[in-house]
Amino acid sequence: MAPAMLTGFFPLCVCLLLTPGFAGAGKLLVVPMDGSHWFTMRSVVEKLSQKGHEMVLVIPEVSWHLSNSSNVIVKTYHTAYSLEDLNVAFRKFSDFQWKVRPQSLLPMLISSANTVFDYFFSRCKSLFEDKKLVQYLEEGSFDAVFLDPFDMCGLIIAKYLSLPSVIFTRGVFCHYFEEGTQSPLALSYVPRAFLEFSDAMTFEQRVWNLIRHLEERLFCHYFYKNVEEIASEILQTPITTSELFSQASVWLLRNDFVLDYPRPVMPNVVFIGGINCQESNQKPLLEENAFRGFVCISSSFSEIILYKCMYLIGEQDCWLPRVKSEVTHRGVEICKAIWILYLPLTEREL
Repeated sequence: MAPAMLTGFFPLCVCLLLTPGFAGAGKLLVVPMDGSHWFTMRSVVEKLSQKGHEMVLVIPEVSWHLSNSSNVIVKTYHTAYSLEDLNVAFRKFSDFQWKVRPQSLLPMLISSANTVFDYFFSRCKSLFEDKKLVQYLEEGSFDAVFLDPFDMCGLIIAKYLSLPSVIFTRGVFCHYFEEGTQSPLALSYVPRAFLEFSDAMTFEQRVWNLIRHLEERLFCHYFYKNVEEIASEILQTPITTSELFSQASVWLLRNDFVLDYPRPVMPNVVFIGGINCQESNQKPLLEENAFRGFVCISSSFSEIILYKCMYLIGEQDCWLPRVKSEVTHRGVEICKAIWILYLPLTEREL
């Protein structure tokens, strides 16, 4: 009798084991970055909220674009600087980028115009000085931290709360992406930032690529020195920038190999470059009464690329009486998935 009962229960057990579990919404702690970083992240947060996830947004009281949302719980904390201080520091930094064309990361890392980064990095210290907010985070029973790593605060919070973290970014400074993801550093065919090389480098160019990488190794530590001091004070243990990036569970890169050079990455790196484009409204590309014009799309240091596009197009083609152009730096809401006509730019011209 017993063997017969076991035989009867066996198919039932198999069915129960193969049955998928009930899907449930989670509770996410969102630590965003201000500015244009927030535009894309906001759309993801709103979409997750519509799916039934509970989203808790932690933002500073002083910001450019971060604001309350009807579908998201928002927690704010005081900062040691005012909005005017932030604007002045950012103008100083942007003026430096206009006047000095960067040939490497070094001028930006050691520039005296980096006060704006000090303001960004100080946010986390201000957050942890708010004891009520820290207690709320400790008792929040969050499932994960959804963060932008630009100001490093999300990584510090994830480490403090011992929570898995999901990084949402276009990229990070220096060599910390390769170290954080434990991806191979392909210096032979992936140029470092600001180098005007292609993925088919000569031996001399590869040597220069290695030298730039060594510069990052030497000077990036000083750029993130304040972050490491703040993180070590909060966590009550010495910690490095590499260790903060290494704890990330998943990397969501708003990038793809169309805009960047192919490189080896680890399985926890997911490319979501298409998220930067909104769905097309199926309007015709050219109306019957439309005038000829142009659209110049660039990434990273747009002022340099836009200037070169204007120069290469030429004054006679560019400054037609009926052509109206608007050069602006906004979020991804202006990006549409349409056909792109590339200018015939050579490597030397770029």
